[in-house]
Amino acid sequence: MNADVHRITVAGDRPYDVLIGPGVQSQLGLVLDGTARAAVVHSRSLAAAAGAAVETLQQAGIAAEAVVVPDGEAAKTAEVAAGAWEEFGRLGLTRSDAVVGVGGGAITDLAGFLAATWTRGIRVVQVPTSLLAMVDAAVGGKTGINTAAGKNLVGAFHPPAAVLADTDALAGLPEAEFRAGLAEVVKCGLIADDRILELLAADPTGRRDTAELIARAVQVKADAVGEDLYDTGRREFLNYGHTLGHAIERVEDFGWRHGEAVAVGLVFAAELAAQAGRLSRADADRHRDLIAAMGLPTSYRGDWPQLQSVMRLDKKARGASLRFVVLDGLSNPGRRAPTILTDPDQAWLDAAWAAVSQAHVSSAHPAAPPNEENR
Repeated sequence: MNADVHRITVAGDRPYDVLIGPGVQSQLGLVLDGTARAAVVHSRSLAAAAGAAVETLQQAGIAAEAVVVPDGEAAKTAEVAAGAWEEFGRLGLTRSDAVVGVGGGAITDLAGFLAATWTRGIRVVQVPTSLLAMVDAAVGGKTGINTAAGKNLVGAFHPPAAVLADTDALAGLPEAEFRAGLAEVVKCGLIADDRILELLAADPTGRRDTAELIARAVQVKADAVGEDLYDTGRREFLNYGHTLGHAIERVEDFGWRHGEAVAVGLVFAAELAAQAGRLSRADADRHRDLIAAMGLPTSYRGDWPQLQSVMRLDKKARGASLRFVVLDGLSNPGRRAPTILTDPDQAWLDAAWAAVSQAHVSSAHPAAPPNEENR
């Protein structure tokens, strides 16, 4: 295997490898060696990448066909899932066959959900094509679709058989999409890996050390997922910045990219922790300064009561409680771990909201057209 390829093993009851590097998509036939059939799920905009995956599988003796779904979040509906299930039936997929997801986070979420539910569970191999999917959606086994009530509220935990993060796919990724993916990378740095913060401080574009940044972010996620697949303990810390982030996405009808919304959510969570006396002002300011340097938004103006109502419907909520991951310090595995702040004082929430809503609103968050890289 290429010396430039990183291999990270995600532990657990069903361990699997994440391969990161140039050309790793070519390993698809090896990963599914002996499989009779495979359905390659992809969006229209990624027909070429999916065609290459189908060809790789066919050369390995696997009967592979493409299953085309809409671009972006439009793919993550019950109607699209039902159509894909019908295609699986037409292809004759059995429990010994497999699904391959080729695309950004929306596609890997959908492909994983389809695999989890078809014949009560078949293998899925994820081939993420966006930075966001490589460091977040494709790894960890969380799968899901959206409903009118919220994002990813219908889903299943279904670890993949493998993840092939081919960095060659990032060459043609639009800069705004790449930058949005960096939000999940910096999140991993903030909660567990100071080296990520150092690399991004030296090069806020993330282009100089892309493979190392991906590998480090995946390692942070692998460490959490291997210990806590079902999101009841350590894995919850990976939701840092996501409570407000998901609410912004929902209120904006997914007009904001996932990473842009999470970037604001990270700043909000830091401000909330500072209000609660858990995070120093210097560390809260470091959040804002680094995220701004990366070209990601740090501010958002919206309907605060509406956002609070939406946050209470988030899949991480418990009953009517608002729950936020907060930090006691940056990248602090040797100190106190991140924690969950439940139903924080309304005055703290209002002050944190003021900090992200009254500042200058960045121009780094143009409405995202519906495409494969949106999650």
